[in-house]
Amino acid sequence: MDDRKPRILIVDDTPANIKIMAEMLRRDYDLSVATDGPQALELAVTEPPDLVLLDIMMPGMDGYEVCRRLKADEATAQAPIIFVTAMAGEEDEAKGLDLGAVDYVTKPFRPSLVKSRVRNHLELKRHRDHLEDLVRERTRELALTKEVTIDTLADLAETRDPETGGHIKRTKNYVRALARRLRREPDYTVHLPEETIELLYLSAPLHDIGKVGVPDAILLKPGKLTDEEMVEMRKHTTYGAAALRGAMAKLGENSFLRLAQEVAYSHHEKWEGTGYPNALAGEHIPLSGRLMAVADIYDALVSRRCYKPPYPQDKTLKIMADCKATFFDPVIADCFMDIQDEFRRIALEYADFDDERQELAKPA
Repeated sequence: MDDRKPRILIVDDTPANIKIMAEMLRRDYDLSVATDGPQALELAVTEPPDLVLLDIMMPGMDGYEVCRRLKADEATAQAPIIFVTAMAGEEDEAKGLDLGAVDYVTKPFRPSLVKSRVRNHLELKRHRDHLEDLVRERTRELALTKEVTIDTLADLAETRDPETGGHIKRTKNYVRALARRLRREPDYTVHLPEETIELLYLSAPLHDIGKVGVPDAILLKPGKLTDEEMVEMRKHTTYGAAALRGAMAKLGENSFLRLAQEVAYSHHEKWEGTGYPNALAGEHIPLSGRLMAVADIYDALVSRRCYKPPYPQDKTLKIMADCKATFFDPVIADCFMDIQDEFRRIALEYADFDDERQELAKPA
């Protein structure tokens, strides 16, 4: 617990007023004193106050301007300001409160009144700060709970899949890295604010959640699938989208669930229009699905699968380049090539097997 005394900044150009306020407050508070506006602003930076007692009529910079600047500075914006002034008109008080002051005391003042108001406003600030801390902590806990729940569901789905748990960690980091690079392209900047990128990062692990609905005989088959089996395998996109759509029906419209559904449903669509489940082409494919397609295919190439060994980076990059404008959005494909080293770093960090690390470590 913080046992320090609250700091009060007293700003007044009249020494007698400063003396009165200092004598009544010094026992309970640490005090800073300024006799003009510029000095007050300087002290507020070097010794941030918990509360400000501020005169209005001062030479040069008046109290209104001091208040305006304190409220404009993030470091001092939350400190309560009480005007203590001889300006007793209603319009003066209204102006002060409009600028963000919490109280207005007119001179000549009763010291006991000022002391009571200082105590009350500091107590209110203490409760407000505590509430803000609780909200921040609760928000952090909720965000962490959501991420852990998503990863746990994805991990559970992966237990039925020949792919490994590292696939989840790799693909969500690929997607975030690729989205941040794509954001630098003028046509995509507006579509990828940081909050959207974080939602993509969170939703990426659910891209294959629908595989829980695919029969084991097909999902775990080590050899090539028949045409009939491939039809069943491809249904994982619709299974996943349906499950997430059901969650949206219960929870209401939610940007995270909307993105997760998009990713699950569209990450096997191809730029040229030959993908599934809807044979969408070009920009008709949701951006989230286009990003996930690059991440998913890259990871399939550099990772060990039951039907293939991990490919070396040079072979992987050749295949990825050949997919430009056929499987992949060409702009996103170019962005991938720009950050291929970052993709390789992520793959190495979360690799599951030594043979994957060995292939990734070879020069491209």
